[in-house]
Amino acid sequence: MAITARGTRGFLSRTAARLTRPDGHGRGALAAYGALAAADLLATATRPRSAARAGKSLLMPALAVHVVRRRAGRDDVLAEPVPRPLLFGLACATVGDTALLFDKREPAFLLGMAAFLGTQTAYTAGFARMGALRGIAANPRPALGCLGVWVAANAVIQPSLDRGLRLPVAGYSLALVAMGATALAVGGKVGAGAMSFLGSDALIGLKAAGHEFPSQEVLIMAGYLLGQYLITTGWLERQ
Repeated sequence: MAITARGTRGFLSRTAARLTRPDGHGRGALAAYGALAAADLLATATRPRSAARAGKSLLMPALAVHVVRRRAGRDDVLAEPVPRPLLFGLACATVGDTALLFDKREPAFLLGMAAFLGTQTAYTAGFARMGALRGIAANPRPALGCLGVWVAANAVIQPSLDRGLRLPVAGYSLALVAMGATALAVGGKVGAGAMSFLGSDALIGLKAAGHEFPSQEVLIMAGYLLGQYLITTGWLERQ
């Protein structure tokens, strides 16, 4: 049994080393993300609560592998550091993606929201390091616009929510618009990705408040997947 356990640990260690070895581009992981995204969108459109969506939990890990493999250099001499806020945000998003597979249950929905709160906080901290706060000070109008969106969206959604969800939704959505405001101050693909992410979560809020329409879940996932892709690749390009 001990030999088997050591063999398993060795196999997992070698696999992890291969997945995270820098190659300067990380195209294989990005292709895997595209394939997983296409499969999940198809499953969302046809069987959103089926086992066909199990691959959803692998989406953000695929992006994380892209992040670590894209670094230039060798295993022992790396030319680029790992962007830890980005990886932490993707790790939290993995937990959130998994929890929201069971979003019909309120505890799972709240767990997913808490996990994505970690994502928004990590991304906001990362954007602040990129100079977002200086950008907001120089031009505060986009940030004020995000705050206005938060006020308007909560005014629409809050009356329809269960009482137990009102405070968590208000807090999470405030963190979301803070992420959006700092991303817009960074600009480029990062800003566009944050807006796509924000739109996706706005649709989730409408759904939680009972406002549903055809193809809503597909639009939610499409906006989320595009947003995470643009934030990740834009972040790496700036680094």
